[in-house]
Amino acid sequence: MASGQGLGNRAQERVFAALDGFRIEVPSWGFSNTGTRFGKFVQAAAATSIEEKFADAGEVNKLTGAAPTVALHVLWDTPKGVKDVPQIRQLEEKYGVRAGSINPNLFQDQAYKFGAMANPDADVRKLAIAHLLESVEIGKELGSKDVSIWDSDGSNYPGTQSIRKRIVWTEEALAATHAALGPDQRMLVEYKPFEPAFYHTDIADWGMALMLAHKAGPKAKVLVDTGHHYQGQNIEQIVAWLLHMDMLGGFHFNDRKYADDDLTLGSIDPYQVFRIFHEILSETGPAVKDVAFMIDQSHNLKGKMEAAVQTVVTAQEIYARAALVDREQLGELQDKCDLVAAEELYRGCFWTDVRPMVREWREARGLAADPLAQLKTSGYVEEAAKARGAKNAGSVATYA
Repeated sequence: MASGQGLGNRAQERVFAALDGFRIEVPSWGFSNTGTRFGKFVQAAAATSIEEKFADAGEVNKLTGAAPTVALHVLWDTPKGVKDVPQIRQLEEKYGVRAGSINPNLFQDQAYKFGAMANPDADVRKLAIAHLLESVEIGKELGSKDVSIWDSDGSNYPGTQSIRKRIVWTEEALAATHAALGPDQRMLVEYKPFEPAFYHTDIADWGMALMLAHKAGPKAKVLVDTGHHYQGQNIEQIVAWLLHMDMLGGFHFNDRKYADDDLTLGSIDPYQVFRIFHEILSETGPAVKDVAFMIDQSHNLKGKMEAAVQTVVTAQEIYARAALVDREQLGELQDKCDLVAAEELYRGCFWTDVRPMVREWREARGLAADPLAQLKTSGYVEEAAKARGAKNAGSVATYA
């Protein structure tokens, strides 16, 4: 097929340049046996150790050329804290991917029943802060830029907790964490309107996260999880505002139909992902330079490796569509309020089949033309199943 399906050299140049700069981080927990709160279906090829997670992440990067870092979960991946850093460094060297964002765990310890950062018990709050500070130190040792904080704190029943006291306690914990950051580190504050707290969540929306980040200090930004919003919320507007204020730190990409479903990116609403990428590509200033793209999904039914490759490939393709938008022409149409022409230009790029162009980009960079097909024929998943099957058989799956 002709280059870019006849879209022209300028369009191809825009897409190739965009793909050359596109990077998206895969989560270590996406390769292990995870699932829903109701149960997990164990997969023979699922990773059972930190080395197997790095091996899988390295294979995804080799196939796609876009996933050079793997997000680490402190409790699951570095249970010994900084003592685990030498092993992680060896795995980085061995599998060709680096440690990415450091993700503390503020929801699994039994002490966190009534909260972590905002627990009414001062000793529990100290425990949570100590874990956050340890996470910062792990990041320093590994050279990881981001410490991504998701806070599950909240309450289930009106009148059972002081919302205002919990604001203050959350501020104190984030301030202590920010003070410990190294010169090249950032703290990303995530938000979620509900679950596991069902009456109120301490960091329920982007406004609360923004306020807390501002108060913590200049190295704090907001992290947007695409599944952490009310139905129908305009996420790309949130993105535009955060970019405008230079407060967008990064994303946890996934998709959802109902709540925080953690489905594969673009599986339900690829147009939403396109709209988000468009806002980011429309920003040319420093606010967009350090926005981190990360994946946070739960593959309970799909194969772990297949879902990871499928997600990265989908992200590349939607990003390429967003790169097709002629923003100068779109701006002129917007200024003239030529609504139909502006929308047709915009959605025309979304409906463009960029797969031939992305394939050309891959081939030009020595990558697999079809990463999913290459994964299938490589035998990687089958070999992993043989090597790990006995360890996974009959085991009780956990998020570790």
